[in-house]
Amino acid sequence: MIKQLTKAEEQFMQVLWKLEEGSVKEVIEKLPEPKPAYNTVSTIIRILETKEFVSHRAKGRGYIYFPLIKKTDYTNQSLHKLVNGYFEGSFKSMVSFFVKKNDMDLKELESILNEIENNNSKK
Repeated sequence: MIKQLTKAEEQFMQVLWKLEEGSVKEVIEKLPEPKPAYNTVSTIIRILETKEFVSHRAKGRGYIYFPLIKKTDYTNQSLHKLVNGYFEGSFKSMVSFFVKKNDMDLKELESILNEIENNNSKK
């Protein structure tokens, strides 16, 4: 089972997933303003290494970091946790909730259903 991330850790992972690999400096460049301090980013990336989300290789005097966990794997687990924790394991209840709360119209719902159908037919 994949460990859960804090909000800050997840934000850094989002950047690393997009970059595919990068130095602390490159991660900082992709973060929104206000930019965190170099030491803060470095510390969180080392925590991500401890949690086995990230690894590194040496490059010159520094390191290049890269994800060990695929974004799709983390997303899938997080979604299951959300469904199990708030919707008693029912994806139908979750979709119903989002349709009601987000005032989704029929066209949007049909578009989502078509996308699901297309993904299922590709398997």
